[in-house]
Amino acid sequence: MSRRAESCGLTLEVGSVPRGWSQVIDRALGEPPRAEAPHRAEVPQPGRDADVVVRLESSREPFEVHGLTPLTRGAFADDRRVVLTDACASGLDLLVEPSSRALSVTARSRPGPSHRALRLVAPGRTELLWRAALLQYPTLWWAGVGGAVPLHVSAAQVAGLGVLLAGPGGVGKSTLVAGLGPDQGASVSDNLCTYDGAMIHGLREPRRVDAGPVRVGRRSMPHGRVEQPWDGTLPAMTPSLLLVLRRGSGARPTVRPVPPAVAARALATGTYAAGELRRYWAFAATLALGTGLGPAHPSIVGESERLARSLHCVEVVLPARPGTSLVELVDRAEHTARAERATNPGMTGARA
Repeated sequence: MSRRAESCGLTLEVGSVPRGWSQVIDRALGEPPRAEAPHRAEVPQPGRDADVVVRLESSREPFEVHGLTPLTRGAFADDRRVVLTDACASGLDLLVEPSSRALSVTARSRPGPSHRALRLVAPGRTELLWRAALLQYPTLWWAGVGGAVPLHVSAAQVAGLGVLLAGPGGVGKSTLVAGLGPDQGASVSDNLCTYDGAMIHGLREPRRVDAGPVRVGRRSMPHGRVEQPWDGTLPAMTPSLLLVLRRGSGARPTVRPVPPAVAARALATGTYAAGELRRYWAFAATLALGTGLGPAHPSIVGESERLARSLHCVEVVLPARPGTSLVELVDRAEHTARAERATNPGMTGARA
C-alpha cells in the first residue's frame, strides 16, 4: 500500500513499504497508525502525479557503485544518479535519480552496530534520522531545485492572516500552534516550511507538543516532547504577519514592531541553528554536486530578507509561564499595525 502526502509544495508518494516500516511511515507523515498490510511489491512511477517518489526495498545489499565517480566520503555519482551510503547517519543507503518530471529515491536499510545501539537506547532519535534521510531531506532538496528555500518556522492561518512564528528552538512556537482551536484557525506546520517567493508550504511531519499525561497515539521524542497525528492542516498559506518570539520574565506578553532587517536575521539564524537541518546542508550540496541541479547552497539570507520586507514584523516577548494564545498575539500584533498606520499614514503595501 502506498502513502501520499503534500509536503513542501510537492506531492510525495511512498510506495513499496516493507513489513515493519508501515507505522514508521505513518508516524513520519503525521497520520494515525494503520494496520500492517501484507507486503506486496509496488513499483512507483515517477511523473504519474507525484513529484517525489520514495521506495523502500527489503534488500540489505549495497547499491552498485562500480563505474560511479566518488563525490565525497560515502557518496558516488554518474550523470543520472547519486548513491549515498549511510545517508545522514541513518543506517539507510539511498539511490537518488532525478528526471525532468520527478525525483525517485530508493532506500535500503543497512544498519551497523552503532545504528542498532542507538535504536535500543534512543528509538525516537533513530526515527528522526530515518525521516530526514528518507522523506524530508529529499523533498526539501527537490523543492529547492524548483527555487524554494527551507525555513525553520511555525506557520498557521489565524483570523484570515498567514502567520509565521520565528525564534530559537524551545521558545514556544510549536506550543502556540498546537493551542489553536478548530474555530480559531488552521495549522500549516509547527517546525519546518519552504518559501517559494510567494507562499509558505508546510513540511509534512507529526505535531510535537510538550510531554504531559501519556495518551494513545502519542510517541515520546527527544527534548521532552511527544508526537501525535494532526487533526488537519493546511498545506500552504500566503504569509502576511511575522512574529519574532523570545522568552521574557514578565507576567504578560509584550508586542512591538521591529524592522524587517531584525526579523530577517531571526529567520535566517533560526534556520541555520535548527538541529532538524543540521545534516541537510551537506546532503543538499552533495546532491547538487552529483546531479548538477539546484543551488550548491540555498539562499536563506536573501530570501529571509525578501520575505521580511513583505510582511508586518512584530517582536513578541512571551511571559515566563505558558498560557498565552496565538490568537491573542495575532490580535495584539494587528493592534500595533493599526497604530503604526495611524502614526505613518503614508505606509503602503504588505507592511501597512
